[in-house]
Amino acid sequence: MDDYEPEPGRRIGDNIRELRGKALTRQELADKSGVSFELLKQLEQHKRNSTSLATLRKLAGALDCDVSDIMGKRSGLPNAKATDESTGVIAIRRALTSVGQLTGTADEHPPVSLGEARRAVTYAWGSYWAGRYEKLAAILPASIADLRSTQQAAQGSPDLAPASEMNARILWAAACTLVHLGHTDTAWMAIQDAHKSAQQGNDPLLEATLRGSIGWQLLVQGRHEESTALVLNAAKDIQPVGNVPDAHLSVYGSLLLQAATASGRDQKISLALDLAEEAQSVATRLPGDTKDYECNFGPSQVVMQVTDIHVSSENYADALAAAKLMPLGGTGLTQVSQARHLLDRAAALTRMGRYDDAFKLVATAEKVGGDQWARHQSLFRSVVAELLDNDRTSGLRELASRVGVRG
Repeated sequence: MDDYEPEPGRRIGDNIRELRGKALTRQELADKSGVSFELLKQLEQHKRNSTSLATLRKLAGALDCDVSDIMGKRSGLPNAKATDESTGVIAIRRALTSVGQLTGTADEHPPVSLGEARRAVTYAWGSYWAGRYEKLAAILPASIADLRSTQQAAQGSPDLAPASEMNARILWAAACTLVHLGHTDTAWMAIQDAHKSAQQGNDPLLEATLRGSIGWQLLVQGRHEESTALVLNAAKDIQPVGNVPDAHLSVYGSLLLQAATASGRDQKISLALDLAEEAQSVATRLPGDTKDYECNFGPSQVVMQVTDIHVSSENYADALAAAKLMPLGGTGLTQVSQARHLLDRAAALTRMGRYDDAFKLVATAEKVGGDQWARHQSLFRSVVAELLDNDRTSGLRELASRVGVRG
C-alpha cells in the first residue's frame, strides 16, 4: 500500500476500479462494503465523481486501503531542484530509517544545543499548523537527523531527558505531516519512534499526548474501537486530581475529545457526545482556548469536534446547529483547524443540497488553510467533487483544478 500512487486528477471511480482489480467484481464489492451496486456503477462509469465520507470509509474497509487511496490524495512534495535529495517525503523516510549505527558510518549531522533543538521543533510545528507542507518537507529531514544525534550524544548525561523530549517532538511533527500526505505506513513508524523517545524523557504529559497521536493514526486507519480504547487509557493515566496546571487540563481534555471523535467515527454517537460533554466540563476550567503540547483544546475545539461527530454520523442539521455555538467565530482555533471546521460545515451544507452556501465555505477554507493544506485533505476533495456533480460554475471548476479534482 505504501507504493500506491494514483495519477493526479484521476476520478474516484478510476481508483475504485483499479483497487478492486480482478479480486472483486462490482457486485462483490457492493456486498462486502454495504454500498449500493448502482452507486458503484455510477462512480466507475463517471456519472458521479463524489459520495459521502461515510461511504468512502465503507469502501476503504472492503478494499483494505485508506480513504486517501480512493480519493487519490497520497502524494509527494516535489523539490524545487529535481536533483535535490535532501528534501521531500523520500528524504523524510530516509532520515527516519537511518542505518548509520548499523553500518558504522559517521553521522553527517553533529548534535546541536538544546536551544537550537527547541527552535527547530517550534519552527516545524509552526509550519505544520499553518499547513506549509512544502516547508516541512524541506526542514524535517535535517531536523530529524540533528535531534537524533543530539539525543544520542546526551546518553548518560542530565541532558538526556530534554534531548529525548525534543527528539520525540520533531518525530511527532514528521508523523503528523506524513499522515496528511497520505503516507500512513511511514507515519506509523515515526509516531512509534516518537513515543519511544518520549519514554526516555521526564514529561508524562508529553508521553500521554503521543499516545493520543498514536490513537489518531489508528482512527485514520479505520481502527476506531482500538483508537478509543488507547486514548481513554492515556487519559485515565493523567486524570487530574485537585488543582493542576492548565497544561494538564488541556492535555486531558484533548484526549477526551480524541476519544469522542473516534467513537463518532465508530458510529457510537451517544458515547461520542458523552465524551465531548465531559471534555466541555474540562474546558470550562480553562481561561479560554489553549495550545499546550500541540493540543489545541478549549471551548472552540469542543464545538469543532462535536460538529465533526455529527458530520461523520450524517446528522447534518445537528452539525450546523452545533457549529453555531462556535465562540468568537472560531478565532480560538489554529489556522488549519479553522479551515477544517469550515470544511465540516461545507460538507453538511452540500449533503443538504445548499450548494451555493457550501461553495462559499469551501472557498474560504482554501484561503484560510492554504492551497497546500487543501490539496491534501480527503474531505476537501470529496466535497468539491460532490459540488461539481451539482454545480459547474467557473469559480468551482477553477478550485477543483487547483486541488486535482476532475468533474
